[in-house]
Amino acid sequence: MADVTLAKPVNGTIEIAGPERVRLNELVGRYLKATNDPREVVTDVHAHYFGAELNDQALVPGDNPRIGAIHFEDWFSQSTGRK
Repeated sequence: MADVTLAKPVNGTIEIAGPERVRLNELVGRYLKATNDPREVVTDVHAHYFGAELNDQALVPGDNPRIGAIHFEDWFSQSTGRK
């Protein structure tokens, strides 16, 4: 993020992702587990997102994203002091 913020404007979109490809429901499940939250994530493949039914490619970056280096567990433990 710092590189993108400090760089010259590209007059376009920069996608930032990674370093791992994770479905949103899996990421939320990992967060709930890490916070000892007993709730369960229930996935509905036909649920709508702002009125549209999404597929596995809808909320992921395109062909040339900037790939980050911090994995979820590392970020979580650094931001909360939990391991």
